[in-house]
Formats: sequence, structure tokens, C-alpha cells
Amino acid sequence: MYYNNEIWVASAGDKKISIVPKMANRHGLIAGATGTGKTVTLKVMAESFSDCGVPVFLADVKGDLAGMCRPGIDSADMQERIARFGLAECGFDYEAYPTCYWDIYGQNGIPLRTTISEMGPTLLARLMDLNPTQTAIMQIVFKIADDEGLLLLDIKDLRSMLQYVYENAKEYSAIYGNMAKQSIAAIVRSVVALEEAGGDQFFGEPGLNIRDWFQTGDGGKGMINILDCQSLINNPTMYSTFMLWMMSELFETLPEAGDAEKPRMVFFFDEAHLLFEDAPKALLQKIEQVVKLIRSKGVGIYFITQNPSDIPNDVLAQLGNKVQHALHAYTPAEKKKVKAAAESFRENPEFDTMEAISSLGIGEALVSFLDRDGRPSVVERAKILPPKSQMGPIDEMTRNRQIQQNNLYIKYEAVEDRDSAYELLTKRIAAEDAAEQQAKEDALQAKAEEKQRKLEEKELERQRAAAEREAERKAKKTKTAVKSVAKTATGTIGREIGNTIGSSVGGKFGKKLGGNLGAALGRGLLDTLFRF
Repeated sequence: MYYNNEIWVASAGDKKISIVPKMANRHGLIAGATGTGKTVTLKVMAESFSDCGVPVFLADVKGDLAGMCRPGIDSADMQERIARFGLAECGFDYEAYPTCYWDIYGQNGIPLRTTISEMGPTLLARLMDLNPTQTAIMQIVFKIADDEGLLLLDIKDLRSMLQYVYENAKEYSAIYGNMAKQSIAAIVRSVVALEEAGGDQFFGEPGLNIRDWFQTGDGGKGMINILDCQSLINNPTMYSTFMLWMMSELFETLPEAGDAEKPRMVFFFDEAHLLFEDAPKALLQKIEQVVKLIRSKGVGIYFITQNPSDIPNDVLAQLGNKVQHALHAYTPAEKKKVKAAAESFRENPEFDTMEAISSLGIGEALVSFLDRDGRPSVVERAKILPPKSQMGPIDEMTRNRQIQQNNLYIKYEAVEDRDSAYELLTKRIAAEDAAEQQAKEDALQAKAEEKQRKLEEKELERQRAAAEREAERKAKKTKTAVKSVAKTATGTIGREIGNTIGSSVGGKFGKKLGGNLGAALGRGLLDTLFRF
């Protein structure tokens, strides 16, 4: 509850335990075993930040934070708690809060996306746990895409770009440096795995403008942005991807704010042990970096988990505002964890902190917030205030109405798939294939034309030879005919001359002999002439 310009979270008797808004960006921790009241504490704090005009982001793992869009429901238990804390005199009333629902998968909230280019080669390489050589190749691929004007927006853009570089590795290696095909193939496999994990839905346009989270609703209340993680939390790869992107985006987008009177925004990550468990090293390093540095940009980060030991020590050391609900200690290992949790608080001489942690009731907690000078307060055993909004989930109809009535729904609901690397490379490859096919067809056409030309030349040669043979045959035939006629004529003429001469010399016998000799002489003479 926001009261007297402070985030009133709990009471120890008559003492109000509050977070000073100026110290809210020193981050915080809400810890405790299952069923001890962590979710109520989270809701009370988130509502209070919203009341003082600070936007809030919640990772809703179990779906029980969705009811913040509706006012709480009165009951005898609530009336008893209101009376116990004296809330009626402080202006307590059931309220609905301005709420915006988000979902990477687009099922229980406005689709939340970013582009491959915004993620960048370095973060992608860290996320996919690429080795230094593969990381360098990923950076070169992004450089090639940039040089050739190929936008990398979604997973298919990155995959097609990698495949294109793989197919043209020899040409690109000569310009950008050696790129082994085996390394490119390994990166492609990692990209396919990321795609199967949900990257095809997370990467794309329109990408989220993270400034859209920094909004206020009616009455100046900070917008409560709720990311539905019921499915996402079961997909560690995508949860890590989102977290890695969001941390980087926050850090790179926001300017320095210094020590403002209240934070720009506060993030709550429920079930944080699931976030850190088996998280990629790159994510852990990024979270550590952001937690250490982002407070100067006016952002507070609060982790909700079962045991403080779930949080890496380097991160835990940065969490100044702590709420510790009950922890069970039945084994030596559990007792060791309880002791470590107790020792993280500034001791209160009025009770034993370690014993108190094990005996806290539901809705009761050990609380220590930073004072105005940034010093941890003495730990107090206190009871957490009740929330103003509805506890638990909401029905599907209410959720859908809240989603579709939000102005950001129109902005982010529909997927945009403008021409980018995938489309441009597809066209380029198609053009190259068409050119190659045309070249093949031209070569075949030229070959066919050459073959036809040779066939035509051969046919012309055949016809010429046939014509020559025919002419020769005709000439020979004519010669034979002329020769035959000439022989007949010459023989006849020779015979007549011989007859005449023979008759004159030898009478009838001489005529016959002279005719035959004349004919023979005539034919012999003709043969001699035709021979020339």
C-alpha cells in the first residue's frame, strides 16, 4: 500500500515497515517455502509501486497474478486483516489496476517479439553457447548481411543467411576471412534448435519497443505488465533468450537517472530459482552485470524464490530490500541454508533470526529494507498487508477482453513479414538458378543449332555429290548415245564409200568387200575421235 509517500509492505505491531521509493532501485528479494505467502507480498509491493506511478513488470509463472485487473473480493478474513492493520483509517479500498498482458507465444497476452538484428550476433552466440570461432563467424555473417542490405528480422532470415554463406563460403572467405563449412553447419544446427524451442515466434516484427512498458494508466497509476510464463517457464532456452534480450535492452536503452525520488520501473521475477537453474553462463553474467549497473538507470529488480541460496552470490549481494518468509529445516543441508539466510540480515536483539525463520506463519515474514541513507534496517518480524486486487487467476473471457481493449494490442497483434534476408535471398537464388538454367538452355540451343548446321552442310554436300554423279551419268549416257549414232552413221558412210570404190575395182565381189572395209575404217576413225 502506498502511504505517506512510502511503499508500506508489512507491520510489526504498530510499526509500519516500508520501502523508501528512492531506495527501491537497490533491488530486492522475496524468499520462502511454497505456500508461505510470497505471492501476496509480491502483489502488495507491485500494487504499491503502481499507486505511486511506477510501472511494474511481473513474470507470472503460475498464472495467479492475472487477477490484478480486478478489485479484490471482500471476506471475513479480509475484514479481520483490514482491522488488524488499521487499513480502513489509511484509505484502504479494493481496487483494479491498469494491467497489460504479454505472452511470447501470443496465447495469453499481446505477442512479445524482438528481431534477430536487435538481439545481435554476440548475444545470440552466448545464448547458443557458441565457441570463439563460431562466434566470430556469426559476427561475419551479420556483417555480410549488413554490407549487402539484407535485414535479419526472424529466424528464417538468419537460417537462410547462414545457408547462403555456407554455399558461397569460398567467395566470402576471400573477402571476410576464412569460414569453415563445418563451423557454419554447427551454427545452423544451433539456430534450428532455437527455432524449435519457440524462436520462430519470439523473433520477428513488430518488435517490442521496451518504452511501451513505461506507461501509466488512469489516475496516474503505473501500468502493471504481466508476462504469462506458464508455458515459457517449461522452455528454459526461450526463457533465457527473453531474459537475455530484456536485460540488454533495458541497459542499452535507458539513460542514466542518478538518485531519483522513485524508480522508473520495477521488475519482479517469480520462481527465480527456475531462472538461474541450468541457465546459460551468458545469462548469469548478463544478469549480474545488469543488477550491478542498472540501478543508476532508475530500475529496480526483485527476485522471488524459495531459498536465498537459489540466487548466485554475486547477484544476492546486490539485493538490499529483503522479505524472508518461512523456511523448513529438516536436514543438515536445509539447516545450513536457513543459517545462511539468517546471517544475511542485520540482527535484531529481540529474537533469534534463525529460529524465527523456521517458525514463521503464513503471511508472516522477516523484513529488512534500506533506509534513506541506503543502510539495511534491523530485521523485523512482521505481518504482510493484504492486497487490494483480486487474488488468483481470471477467466479466459476477462483476459481476452483486457488484451483486446489495450491500445498496444493493435500495434503488436499482427505479424509483419516484410521483405528481408529470407525473401531477398530466395529471389536472388531464384534469379541465379534462372540465369544458370537459361545458360544451360542457351548452351543446349547452340549445340542443337551447331548440330543442325552440320547436318544441313552434310546434306548439301550429299546433294552436291549426287548432282555431280547424276551429271556425270547423264554426260556418259549422252556420250554413249552419240558414239552409237556416230558409229552407225560412220559405218554406213564408210560402207557406201567402200561399195562405190569396190564396185569400180572389183565388181559385185569388190563392192561387198569394199563396203565392209569402209564401215570398219569409219568406226575406227570415230573411236579415235571420241577418245579425245
